[in-house]
Amino acid sequence: MLLTGLHVYPVKSMYRLSPDSAPVEPWGLAGDRRWMLADPTGRFVSQRENAALGQIRTGIGPDGTLTLTAPDGSRIEVPAPAVAAGDPLAEVEVWGTRFRAAEAPKEAHAWIAERLGEYRLVHLDDPRARPVDPDFATPGDTVSMADGFPLLLTTTASLERLNELIAAEHPEGHEALPMERFRPNVVVGGAEPWAEDGWRRIRIGELTFKVVKPCGRCVITTTDQESGERRGPEPLRTLARHHRLLKKAAFGQNLIPERPAGVNGDVLGTLRLDDDVEVLEDGAQWPADAQM
Repeated sequence: MLLTGLHVYPVKSMYRLSPDSAPVEPWGLAGDRRWMLADPTGRFVSQRENAALGQIRTGIGPDGTLTLTAPDGSRIEVPAPAVAAGDPLAEVEVWGTRFRAAEAPKEAHAWIAERLGEYRLVHLDDPRARPVDPDFATPGDTVSMADGFPLLLTTTASLERLNELIAAEHPEGHEALPMERFRPNVVVGGAEPWAEDGWRRIRIGELTFKVVKPCGRCVITTTDQESGERRGPEPLRTLARHHRLLKKAAFGQNLIPERPAGVNGDVLGTLRLDDDVEVLEDGAQWPADAQM
């Protein structure tokens, strides 16, 4: 098996970057979801509420400056705010976990308000501020502003199988779904369909990862990531009928990176396209009655 795709999302729910390689940190791929939008209450904003977020292109400069580009070509550069620089902190929330993040300058808020709504742009200055769900992690595991876990893995074989199932559900015809609908960080080719559901620990290139939890899917998967249009009930309808794990329509698996022996600091190693992928441990993890 090989690593066939790498994706980084600098701002939660905005457009992806797809590099040939990416450093891995304990809380995810370097630069992944260290920024997000928050509503006036501090709660995160995603494509679930506003599909237009996915149409904003992003870029990250060597000094951490974020570039946002709207569909009309207008753009803004936003230096990364930091506590050490005296930038204000905001209390924000992702799926019930509250933590503090640094606020971007007012100019960034105004640019976003004009195009998306009255949201604040915040930056996770301290990536150790938000713990991973303790039911699926060990003490000290942290995550960026991703939904719940440092990385999301999908496989090309499972997408092919899902598209076959969708086609069978729609004899009148239905477009094949691209992998971008599922917003993964790492994509693996060469596996059997749904094989990732049984993986518990894997190696990708020079790094190892715990496979901790299937990813329950939401309305974002029904959204065309190129146009921002909602495209009907698929893939949620077919996943709900044919692939439920932990009582949810599931696609993909969440990963937590492991620190290699002798490696200190934030960078654990680097993933590269075409890295070998090896299953180190597999087997049942969830009770059968929790999967239906």
